[in-house]
Amino acid sequence: MKLIILDFDGTLGDTRANIILTMTDTMRSLGLPVLPDGDIAATIGLPLEKSFATLYPGMDADGIARCCSTYRATFERNRRILVPSLFPGVRETLAELKDRGYVLTVASSRRSGSLGDFLVDMKIKEYISYVLGADNVTKAKPDPEPVLMTLRAFDCPPEDALVVGDMPVDILMGRGAGARSCGVTYGNSTRAELAAAGADYIIDSFPEILGILPK
Repeated sequence: MKLIILDFDGTLGDTRANIILTMTDTMRSLGLPVLPDGDIAATIGLPLEKSFATLYPGMDADGIARCCSTYRATFERNRRILVPSLFPGVRETLAELKDRGYVLTVASSRRSGSLGDFLVDMKIKEYISYVLGADNVTKAKPDPEPVLMTLRAFDCPPEDALVVGDMPVDILMGRGAGARSCGVTYGNSTRAELAAAGADYIIDSFPEILGILPK
């Protein structure tokens, strides 16, 4: 494997608290029923529009658009209150992978603006060679488009790529493109959920990825 395609939320960055706080603030602001944290967490990794559509079945397009715009404004405010962090060992492991000659990229359901800000703020942008946010693709996870676009950008065959993520949609995205996949259990899904999605590898901490990749 030469190319590693990484999810961001729940894989590199521990943004769960930010997302749940912003979702609940948005719900209160718009007078919507405030849903349990577990229901909100289950939508992490989906495009924002799909998250709200999942949480509030039957909501019309205008309602979803209001939710999304309110969420984005609220998220920017909350970023200053609750600063997200990298999961343990992420920066050191990215540096080691880069030294080994792997090409590291990110494919996220987060929009490219906030994604780029996080990569800079968390001081890992220097390790990432290519970034795709939700607004850079026409079909979101679990569709394989983000992986296929990345493979084309580096002229890389799918068998030489590994997709790493914390949600079943990440695993399904990689499988759909013909790449191998690695699920991480410290994010927002269980080992059983990742296995059911067909993950080739499952790890409990990000540094464990070094053990499944050739030096």
